[in-house]
Amino acid sequence: MARRAGREDGVVVSSRPGRKAVRADLEQVFRTAYPRVVGVAARVLGSRDEAEDVAQEVFLTFGRSSVPAGEAVGWLTVAAAHTALNHLRSGRRRASREEAAEDGDAVAPDVADAVVTRDERRRVRAALARLPRRQAVALVLRHSGLSYAEVAAALDLSPGSVGTTVRRAECALREELNRHASSD
Repeated sequence: MARRAGREDGVVVSSRPGRKAVRADLEQVFRTAYPRVVGVAARVLGSRDEAEDVAQEVFLTFGRSSVPAGEAVGWLTVAAAHTALNHLRSGRRRASREEAAEDGDAVAPDVADAVVTRDERRRVRAALARLPRRQAVALVLRHSGLSYAEVAAALDLSPGSVGTTVRRAECALREELNRHASSD
């Protein structure tokens, strides 16, 4: 089967059946945005390995998208938060990976502290997954180091409403943690 490739509007075009076009700027955007995408996903998931899986999924989607290059980093950051939250909400187990990562420590921390820390992280992730998506994403992005302006641009909010959205998300997260603390 013959294969013809060419460029149209910054996207590599392939006539191969079943193949979608891949962006010409993908490599450059990947090199620029990968650390941020992994960082956001890792903050949500608590696992760098799983964050890298999320980043792969996000970049595959981006590679076939028509998102303007100027909006790529914001789009990827929000997509990373959404995808990571979807992974949390799917109920997949992460405990074995976290335990495997902790087993590599040269000095063993107090077992009770490790159990409490792991349990607290699990509870926070579960509570985060129960928040309204916009609040959860705003909270994750802000606590991942994005400025108010960057969060506003990524979520299409006015910069003035980011602080309110984040504060409401923090309140909602606290309420979720308190509500489920009594049932645990």
